[in-house]
Amino acid sequence: MKSAQKTTKARRQRMHLRVRKKITGTPARPRLSVAFSGQHIYAQIIDDAASKTIVGVSTTEKGVASKKLSPNVAGAAQVGKLLAERAKAKEISAVVFDRGGYKYHGKVKALADAAREGGLNF
Repeated sequence: MKSAQKTTKARRQRMHLRVRKKITGTPARPRLSVAFSGQHIYAQIIDDAASKTIVGVSTTEKGVASKKLSPNVAGAAQVGKLLAERAKAKEISAVVFDRGGYKYHGKVKALADAAREGGLNF
């Protein structure tokens, strides 16, 4: 019998593959990808056609790590806001949201809403 942790991780990976079949980032509308670990939040805007990360934010960066953001809803909102600011600086306004196999709830929803408030359209 498999442990619950392995099956949960496998389920999320299957869901992520299912989502990625339908979503790709183009130069006109890059993909906003989110990922979470137990201690950190990662978000990046990716052009899949060129296989390049255009903008990225994580709680491991020096400037963000000094704020000591927790990997919770409030921390995700801060990361989403910072990502939107950096995307505006690179003149990116429209993205496709890749929730990474996570449910659109809690941290994922908070990050997406903060990015929308910051000026990203998706």
